This record gives sequence, structure tokens and C-alpha cells, in this order.
Amino acid sequence: MERRDFLKIFGAGAAATAVSACTGKVPQTGTQKREPGTMTYRKSALGDDVSLLGYGCMRWPTTVGPDGKQVIDQEQVNALVDYAIEHGVNYFDTAPVYGQGLSETVTGIALKRHPREKFLIATKLSNSREYDRESAMTMYRHSFEALQVDYIDFYLLHSVGGSRGEMDGMEVLRRRFFDNGMLDFLLREREAGRIRHLGFSFHGDQRVFDHLLQLHDEAEARGERKLWDFVQIQMNYVDWTHAKMMSSRNVNANYLYGELERRGISAVIMEPLLGGRLVNLPQHAADKLLARDPGASLASWAFRFCGTYPGVMCALSGMTYKEHLEDNLATFCPLEPLSLDDLALLEEIGDDYANHPIIPCNDCKYCVPCPYGVDIPGVFVHYNKCVNEGFIKEEKQDPEYRKARRAYLVSLDRSVAKLEQANHCIGCSQCVDLCPQNIRIPDQMRRIEAHTEQLLRDQKPL
Repeated sequence: MERRDFLKIFGAGAAATAVSACTGKVPQTGTQKREPGTMTYRKSALGDDVSLLGYGCMRWPTTVGPDGKQVIDQEQVNALVDYAIEHGVNYFDTAPVYGQGLSETVTGIALKRHPREKFLIATKLSNSREYDRESAMTMYRHSFEALQVDYIDFYLLHSVGGSRGEMDGMEVLRRRFFDNGMLDFLLREREAGRIRHLGFSFHGDQRVFDHLLQLHDEAEARGERKLWDFVQIQMNYVDWTHAKMMSSRNVNANYLYGELERRGISAVIMEPLLGGRLVNLPQHAADKLLARDPGASLASWAFRFCGTYPGVMCALSGMTYKEHLEDNLATFCPLEPLSLDDLALLEEIGDDYANHPIIPCNDCKYCVPCPYGVDIPGVFVHYNKCVNEGFIKEEKQDPEYRKARRAYLVSLDRSVAKLEQANHCIGCSQCVDLCPQNIRIPDQMRRIEAHTEQLLRDQKPL
């Protein structure tokens, strides 16, 4: 479903009605800065009230441990969870591989301090390296132990659609969940009540997405319970129509959302901020949003875009710091849907952004550690920041070339340690299969290395 089709069918007023029906409140209008009030909720397949703002638990705050290494700060996590629950957030999303394998344990400790009915926990079968049944079963059982729960509210097949080595997305899907019997096992666990909602998170090959929805349709045609209670997709106002343009193996969010919406499958949204890039817009784009609503943060625009669509059950945000949580609460308590003019403005900004020479890295860190020590996400974050700030100048005749060159080189050494920069990539491609954005990481590293080397050759004493 195209955005224009959505607006044609529903209209901004109907979208607002859909939201108000979920919250029991009439959404506010206007551009005034709002303080957190009453959380907006949507219904799950089983009728649960799900907070439209979900807590992504991939990047909990860290502190320095006794051995001098970074460790997750349990005390800060507890405080963030307490504040979130106090203000109506009840959906917490984690996975066995998040936080260097510690997110489930840390999240479980924080949530255990609250009554079980106060939170909904989502976790995943992240068996992307070992496909055998024994390893998958061990991972599944460990989630219950780490989270300290008797049942899991939302359980996902994690990151389906990606390829690995010579195997395409369909082959990887078959090995991870079908050949080893894990999907059948999870369906039985749902029947037993140990899983309450079953879904999958999608990255990559559209054939995989379509195949899983076909299985859903076939189950429904047989009169069985719907196969998928929810599906997690990447959706934001850039990826709505430009995901495929930014990475050829991705799928536009308007297609993903439309296929779920017409089947009545709830959508959970990941990357509503495009890995944080939508809060670091080029200045001319940020100025347009600030002119429209000076009191609104750039993040709020992206979250309101997701929430305006009534088929969205929950939008995830990895709120490492309390100020992120407070800003998001102001957006969702309650949600104010976007107007037609607002959506048109975001479409204009999304079109412009997609044509920006940005590397589509979401800083998820799935690609690290690199065996050769390259800080892959750090290199990409620095490069994208320089693009946004106008420090990528290819033509020496450009009057700003020398200034941009200096800014790029100085900020590079401050952002990424010398031994972790792009020139240390040997092109082993181990990282490629791990990237949910399907970035050809070695190719991008070579491109960045060549750009950096050219700047160094042209450099005069700084």
C-alpha cells in the first residue's frame, strides 16, 4: 500500500480516529510542546493493551567494571525500566545476542522487580550461526532462565531473510527453522501457553517475507489459528519508498506494511529512526521540520510517522539515556497523528535523504567484533556524519575543499582509533552475512579508504 493510497483511503482524520479508538482519547492537534500524559496503546492479537512506544533493549547504558572494561550498568537499567513502566511503557524487546549476550539477563533482573502483568516481554530465536535443533533448543530454554519468566509474551524468529555464504535467504530460513523442526516446536509451545504471540523479524529477501505470509494464508484457509500474530519490520519515512534504493536487497516498507495490514497482522516497527540517522539530518532538512514545529524534536517526527498508521502495534526505540525516554514519552503520551501536510513534508525530506550519499548503516553492531580490529560501525558513523555536515568534497576546485578535507581528517582520528580505521580491512567478508542492511561492507571500506588516502595526499600541514 502506497502512502498516497493510505491517505486516500483513510485520510488524516480517519487516521486520527483510528488512534483515538486505541487510546480512548482524542489526539491533540497543533504544534505546542507537550509533556508526557497518557500512553497510547494498541491491541495485540490476544487483546493485550500494548504500549505504542516499545523499549528496545539492545544498547543498555554501560559503566566501567572493576577490571576496567565496559559492562552494562544494572543500576541505570533498573532506573530506566522503572521510569518507563511508571509512564505506561509495557513492551520490552530483547534477544539472546543483544548486549554481548547479556541483554536478556540484565532486562530480566530489572523487570523481575515489577508485577508480571505490568510488562510484556519480547525475545527471539537468534540461531543465525548454529542451525541444529539442540543449539536452538538450548537458546530457547536459556531465554526463560535469563528473563526469569514462565511464559514469553512475544516470541520471534529472529532476522529472517538474510543470506549466508553461498546460501540465499530461502535456504537459510529452511535450515534455521524448518529442517530442524523448530517452527513446529514453537507452534506447540504457543498452544501450551509458554509463548503467547508468535512472529518473525524481517530483513532482506522479499521471497522469504512472501513465503512466510503464504504459509500464514494457507493456515487460515484450513481454518487453523493464524500462523503469525505479529511481524517486526523496518519502517520509517525514508525506507517507506526508498529502502530498496538505499540497498538493493532491502524491501520498501510500504510493501511490507501493506501486506501485513491487509491480512490484519500487527506490525512492530524497528529502526523508526533509521539507526539514529533521522535525528542527524542534513541541516537544510532539519530546518524544514523545525520551521513546521519549533517545539518538536527530530525524533518525534519519525515516531509520529510510524504511529500514524493504525496497523502498527508498537514502535521500538533503544533508549540508552533518560532524555531519550522522556522525549519519546512526550511523543506517545498520547500520540498526535500526522496531518496530510506533515506526511507530504516527510515524503519530501525522505526523497531528498535517499539521494544523499549515505551508507545505510544503522549502528546495530552485528558486524563486530571484526577479526582484524576494524571499528566497522564507527567508520560508517563518522563518514555519514561528514556527509551530513558537508565535509565530503570530491572536487579540489571547490572553494570549501581544503576546509572540508581538514575537518574530515581531524574528526576521523578523534572518532575512530587509527588501528580501527578502514585501511585495516582486508576484505575477508566475514561481516557481510551478519549485516541486516545487506551492506557490502568491504566495498564500502575500500571506497572510504580511497577517499581518505586521497585527502591525505592532498593535505598540506594542518
